[in-house]
Amino acid sequence: MAVGNLLKGFGGSSAPKPAARVVSAEDAQRRLEILDDYERTGISWIWATDQDDRLIYFSPSAGEHLKEGLEELLDNPLAELFEIDPDNADRSDRPLNFQLKARNKIADLPARLIAERNLAAGKERWWSLSGHPKFDEDGRFLGYRGSAKDITQAYQRAREDSRLAEYDSLTGLANRHRMNRKIESTLAAYRSAKRSCALMMMDLDKFKQVNDTMGHPAGDELLRQVADRLRAVIGEKGEIGRLGGDEFQVMLPDMDDRGTLGDLADKIIQMLSSPYQIEGKRAIIGASVGISVAPYDGIEADEILNNADLALYAAKNGGRGIYRFYSADLKDVEQERAELLDDLREALATDQLALHYQPVVRTEDNHVVGFEALMRWEHPDRGFVSPGVFIPAAEETDLINQLGQWALRRACEDAMEWPEKARVAVNVSAKQFANKGFPAIVTQAIAETGIDPDRLELELTETVFMGDTDTTDATFKALKGLGVRLALDDFGTGYSSLSYLRSAPFDKIKVDKSFVDTCTQKNENSSKIITAIIGLSKALGMETTVEGVEAFDQLKVVCDKGAQYIQGWIYSKALPQEQILEGIATGGFKIEPNGPETYRPERRSVFRRIGVIHEDHRYDAVMKDLSQTGSLIEGLVGVPKGTGLVLDLGGGQLVVCTVARSKDATFAVEFETPLVSDGAGGLVTRHRISPYALAAAGMPLAALPPGNYPLSLGEEGAPKSQPQFMQVTVTRG
Repeated sequence: MAVGNLLKGFGGSSAPKPAARVVSAEDAQRRLEILDDYERTGISWIWATDQDDRLIYFSPSAGEHLKEGLEELLDNPLAELFEIDPDNADRSDRPLNFQLKARNKIADLPARLIAERNLAAGKERWWSLSGHPKFDEDGRFLGYRGSAKDITQAYQRAREDSRLAEYDSLTGLANRHRMNRKIESTLAAYRSAKRSCALMMMDLDKFKQVNDTMGHPAGDELLRQVADRLRAVIGEKGEIGRLGGDEFQVMLPDMDDRGTLGDLADKIIQMLSSPYQIEGKRAIIGASVGISVAPYDGIEADEILNNADLALYAAKNGGRGIYRFYSADLKDVEQERAELLDDLREALATDQLALHYQPVVRTEDNHVVGFEALMRWEHPDRGFVSPGVFIPAAEETDLINQLGQWALRRACEDAMEWPEKARVAVNVSAKQFANKGFPAIVTQAIAETGIDPDRLELELTETVFMGDTDTTDATFKALKGLGVRLALDDFGTGYSSLSYLRSAPFDKIKVDKSFVDTCTQKNENSSKIITAIIGLSKALGMETTVEGVEAFDQLKVVCDKGAQYIQGWIYSKALPQEQILEGIATGGFKIEPNGPETYRPERRSVFRRIGVIHEDHRYDAVMKDLSQTGSLIEGLVGVPKGTGLVLDLGGGQLVVCTVARSKDATFAVEFETPLVSDGAGGLVTRHRISPYALAAAGMPLAALPPGNYPLSLGEEGAPKSQPQFMQVTVTRG
């Protein structure tokens, strides 16, 4: 089409026009010359389409920016030649084809060529398209008339500015602003679609130490490597963000299986805890993870974010290097921790703490060769407080050094009352070990109690290697100079234990209980791992102690694999010093194994009110103990063996089970699907009843508070109840 004909179309309105003045041939020629001059400047070009939206004209000078010229573009539908930037949602959420078919006016719309072959030198070109539809006097559509200009540099610069505003410049991950916006939009969309979404909050343990000892450039490089590892673990499953400092966040759409989430969190922790090579040096950090899941732990974005933060805080207080799921009882965790620490300081000052000792037995003759000192605390109001609760809390303050010094001195004193060859093992936290004065504290305990240094065994975990390498090596050298023994505890549960064995002078390796728990199960590699650890220990000239043996089937496996020493309930639990001395006095330095024939998963003693659902009827009962595969229930009489039930554990947790045995008002059940770890020693169901399902049954749409919820609801949303079993009342007593 000639340029002269196109000029008639630029005006844009189909309304009647005033009579045009007669244009002379000379004026027309001048217009054409001006238009040609304008097109040659490259400031902007003119384009036109026909009534079928096919491109019929494009300024010839535009061809200089195309690899194969204009001929490949002409006579093609415009919508098949250009595309709107999919990331530029602010301009239009409609494709170009929709805009053209709707005969909309187009104004400064950024677009790029779809056909890569038309890009000159392979460079991406961005053009700003403007145009308006042309109609004849009868209203028939004749095509578009428009202009275009090259905005490549400006547009790419704008996109880069936008990217910098949305992404972390150091790691390339989404920043806090983008993650917050993404979470809010995702949860809003998922709420109407009744879909789930998990959120992981994590921060790095010991990162500040890397910054302080190796410098900020090394810290920046470590953060980049952390980002790479997170990308490798998460892949396409979710979106990863860095919130600032050493805080990271992962959003996982359509994921609510707490077994899967726990496995993923474990993998993240292991990956991030693997040593980093930075500027020829090795840096070691850790990670803690908090997890919340919408809609179970909240409906709105701020609820899910806050609850994931609470779970992360609980994970850090629980000892770091672990994950925690959100639960309603975490809301007062900060106050609870402060009160616990105050009570612990008082306990240390008033001699409320005690050491109990668990025997280590030689397998060939069942002779006791030593004891591990384990701290115990009987609180006047709280009762027994687990070391798994108060030790991690103490590690957050300097209190752990005071506790450690007390335990070391007391253990050495008590061991002086045992036979001369019996050793005592004392656990040493990473914070104690990192204290430059620690060798002097050990020296003082040895000197003041008079114990032979070879009888003192210090048990360390891989976390001691998370400190400065030079300081760590110096501490190892000083301790070995004193003549004390060193044991690597929890071996095999960390990420790179072999490298530690190569660099540290250990005398003993302790096989972790987690391998023993599953060593008798089919399709598990635990027994092979035990074999490998024992073989490695012998090759390196070290002793091996296998922890956590409770049943005879486990004892047979570990003995067949070559275990030299065993520490576990099959021989004895930890005992106070008085009972140890009584045993010694009666010749009890030899203990015969005593325990069940086969191991079953640990049952936790609990007192928890639950709901028991049978068909359409619901009863109140009390759970007395709990394991991954079953539980003991009290409160119903006459429940036949083999009865199928559903346990309502509260918070939307329903467990399908079968009665395995029954006597009077107590019965045991086996779960159809095993429970999974909550990351802190507790057990939870993989899935929960969605608040959306409850809302459909007539309950308010909200995150589930603690309590019991019926499996089957009546027409008014109330539980159906026509008891078939006799219900009894159980009280604590």
